[in-house]
Order: sequence, then C-alpha cells, then structure tokens
Amino acid sequence: MTSVAVLGSTGSIGTQTFDVVRVTEGYDVEVIAAGTSVAAVVEQVREFSPSFVVMATADAARAVAEATSGVEVGYGPEALADASCRTDVVVNGVVGFAGLPVTLAALSSGRRLALANKESLIAAGPVVQRVRRTPGAELVPVDSEHCALHQCLRANEALGDSGRPDRVERLLLTASGGPFRGRRRSELEQVTVADALAHPTWAMGPKITVDSSTLMNKGLEVIEAHELYGTAYDRIEVVVHPQSVVHSMVEFTDGAVIAQLSMPDMRLPIAYALAFPDRATMAWGRIDWQSLSRLDFEPPDVEAFPCLGLAFEAGRLGETAPAWLNAANEVAVEAFLDGALPWVGIPDLLRRVLDEFDGTPADTADVVYETDARARARTAQLLRTAA
Repeated sequence: MTSVAVLGSTGSIGTQTFDVVRVTEGYDVEVIAAGTSVAAVVEQVREFSPSFVVMATADAARAVAEATSGVEVGYGPEALADASCRTDVVVNGVVGFAGLPVTLAALSSGRRLALANKESLIAAGPVVQRVRRTPGAELVPVDSEHCALHQCLRANEALGDSGRPDRVERLLLTASGGPFRGRRRSELEQVTVADALAHPTWAMGPKITVDSSTLMNKGLEVIEAHELYGTAYDRIEVVVHPQSVVHSMVEFTDGAVIAQLSMPDMRLPIAYALAFPDRATMAWGRIDWQSLSRLDFEPPDVEAFPCLGLAFEAGRLGETAPAWLNAANEVAVEAFLDGALPWVGIPDLLRRVLDEFDGTPADTADVVYETDARARARTAQLLRTAA
C-alpha cells in the first residue's frame, strides 16, 4: 500500500484526491490536514481512518479530537510540517504561500510531493531547488498545465536517462482565458466578484478563480514552469485555448509538438501524481472524439490582462521578486473578494508594488518568509492610502 497525506483536505484538490482514492486500489490515507472545517474533517476521519490529523487552530484540533477516537490530532505550522514527513506521497493542496512549509518539509524528508500549491515553488524557487536534490525526493506537479508538460517531456527521456533539454524549443502553456476572454480593459471596470468567480471550464477555489480571471494564475504558472523544468523565460509562451482540452504542449527543435489532451478534470493530474511513474487504471477526463468539434487558439491580450506581463517581469528579475509579487497578489485578491478593491485595481496595485522590489536575494527560506511579510505589509499600506 502507498501511504498518502492529503494536506488541504477540505479544499478542491483535497476532496478530488479522495475521489481518486475511493475508486483506486493501493492507497492508504494516513494523514489529513485542513483549516478549521471541523465537521468536514470529522467525516473524512470516519471514512478514511487516518492516524494523524492537523488543523489550523487549537480550537479546531480540540473539536476534531472530541468528535473522533484513535487518531492523533495536532495543530499549527509545526504539526503541518510533521504531517509532511510521515507518508510515501504528500499531496500539497494548501492554498497560497502557506503551502511553502509543506513543500520544504516533504522534499527535505525524501518524499514524493504531489504539488498543487504553485505559490510555494514560485515564491521560494531557489530554496526549493536545493531540497529537491534530497535523496528520494520527487516533485510531480498537479496543476493541469504542468502535469501536461511533465507528461509531454517524458517523451524526451528516450534520448537519455535525463532527456535532452537542448532538444526542447518551447513550452506552450494553455490558458482558458477565464470569464472575461475577449473583453477590453474599458469593459472590465464594473466587474463584480460574482463575475470573476464564474469560470467557464474549471471548478476551483475563489483565490485561484480570481487569479484565472486576471491571468495572474497563468503568469504564476510561467514562473512555475521555469522553476520545474529550467526553461528560459523567452522559451515559455502562453496561448489562450478556451475549450481547456489541450492542457499544454512542448515543441521540440525539429518542429514536432507533443500535447496532452483530456476533458477538464483535476482528478487526472492527481491520479497521475499518485501513481507516477505508473499510470492510473481509472480514466478521468476521457474525450468523446465523436462530439469534440473544435479546438481554438489565440494570443493573450496583455493590455486588458497586464498581470501576465507582471509575472514574466518578476520571473526575469528572479531572486525574491516572484515571492514579492505573489504576496502582493494574495493581498490584492483578498481585498477584491472583500469588496475593498475593484477588479481593474488588482494589476494597478501590483504594478506599484513590483516597482518597489529591492532585489533581495533568495538565500534562505527565512529570507523568503521575510520578503513575503514585507510585501504584504506594503501592499496593505498602499491599499489603505488609496481608500
């Protein structure tokens, strides 16, 4: 049996991981971690009988302990890091920068990390790269786009044990375009929270859904692709593909393009990461080729959606610039969801914050945490002065 930790168990990735485990033999959920959703976690404990549960607060942990038996219950960041070192596979579905300790702990302990938390790799890329070299450590991306690239690049492994990265011409990340594809910036000034959360093809949490509407999510994925595969930014491109069937593509030096296609279903990349290097036996997102009538592609509108360009800029600046931008974006998105910032104000605010980046090198995890805190404080300050 492969032991699994599901961290962020009540979120979209966590609940879909359970969907995969329910219908696939060979997985044993040993660890569950969540925020404060006590009732949902109690139900998960009763169904999967983990040995260890972690909650965000002491009150939530106490409530889970009182409602269950035979399970160790902890809370807080230290317990979450401990939870990342107990199983064969760690699914990091924690939302936002809070997922960084999970990523570092899982890789440092030589585990396979099924990474759905892109922010931790984006914010602390140089630090994560060092712990990826830990014996036994393995990072398999769960983002649909990076999972697609992972699968496409495996075709290159036939050229040698580690493949031939010099034979990769371009990584092509596809984007649905979100709910506002085709609109000009002037048409986006009255966007509401409900509008931004109405994603046309994917069902995701509110933060990532808003990021998809601004194309910041795709920008962060560009940084993630650079960190995962070592590809230069001028060889990573974004193409809008509204059907979300082609999840990403790799173009090789001879002009051949290999793509991964499936209907939108996050359970496919989750199952891929759990089973790697094998293949899952249950099909997720199977295409009905008799009814699939068209696949469209178009360039992104960087004037209407400037967040994509800001992410490229932060990635090229390197060091802690991605951490600086990611922290500012989390604050800006939260302000938008709370009604304190208009949708068009998100990229404007991020532009101001990124202009203040001071070039701090990403030497250690502590430096990344400090940069994140400073960026959040400065973004909040700019929000207050603009109110």
